[in-house]
Amino acid sequence: MNDAPKPEGLRERKRRETSRRIAEAGLNAFLANGYDATTLDEIAAAAGISRRTFFHYFKSKDEVLFASLGNFASVVKASVLAEPPTGMAIDIARDALLNLVGSFQGAEMMATAKVMRESKTLRSRRHTGYLHFEQAIFDGLCELRPDQARNSLRLVSLVAVAAFRLAVETFQQQSARQPLAGYVRDAFEKLKTEIR
Repeated sequence: MNDAPKPEGLRERKRRETSRRIAEAGLNAFLANGYDATTLDEIAAAAGISRRTFFHYFKSKDEVLFASLGNFASVVKASVLAEPPTGMAIDIARDALLNLVGSFQGAEMMATAKVMRESKTLRSRRHTGYLHFEQAIFDGLCELRPDQARNSLRLVSLVAVAAFRLAVETFQQQSARQPLAGYVRDAFEKLKTEIR
């Protein structure tokens, strides 16, 4: 029996590319105009689609923004899976988050965080993005270490994302005095010092 995944068909690839294009156009519009001032029509026009087509991909502006967060979470999970399973789980999680911050998507992630912070509508939902990261780390660790207790991997995921969230908030409060990766490393070092 062949368990290899089927190659992506033309229709699926076109749908994925259109979805990515809409999410990118939305994020750019949110950065230029602010989340609350951006309209669905502006996003659709920037993505080169009709308003009607927009609704085949997304139900709302919120979904457009959170699609970006889902993409970042995919990068985190892939980074977890690329690590050797022998290291400490917290170090694997830290390295996956550092990989995201160091990638070209790190700037997009920070832009998304800025949009969420500046919008009254989204401020209360900021934790949703962090939940995406938590789930990505947990799923990746479960695949990487199928024999380890799920509760301990869930705990590592929770704590890792809490440290990451603190790093991002400190980075923003201190007006980026150093690169975000430095804040992430500091947060994880403090965490490891406290749990020894």
